[in-house]
Amino acid sequence: MNPVELKYSKSHEWAKVEGNTVTLGITAHAQDSLGDVVFVELPDNDTTVVAGEAFGTVESVKAVSDMITPVSGRVIDYNQEVLDSPELLNDDPYGEGWLIKVEVDDLKVLDELLSAAEYEAFLAEEGQ
Repeated sequence: MNPVELKYSKSHEWAKVEGNTVTLGITAHAQDSLGDVVFVELPDNDTTVVAGEAFGTVESVKAVSDMITPVSGRVIDYNQEVLDSPELLNDDPYGEGWLIKVEVDDLKVLDELLSAAEYEAFLAEEGQ
């Protein structure tokens, strides 16, 4: 089950909102589809990210995939632990496997994201 307090994108990222800071990660479905994660590339602090564009890549034994940010803003923190131990994405995608924290310009974009129930329905619709 996906945590109900998070928002989800159709590209399988999750967002946790705390004030105007949004923590991003990939969903359990995404990490499961990828298989064993072996490498993660994340942006540095003070990097500007734009909603709908890639903010990094995740490489697994199966593929290399872009991670798409659902928000625009400035990266204020990134998870060094996941860079050092990429398997955290497989082990704990909603906790220790978080990726970046973004100071968001406009929180309204979050209204376009899915609730946990809507994300589950989307996965079912896609046959995933």
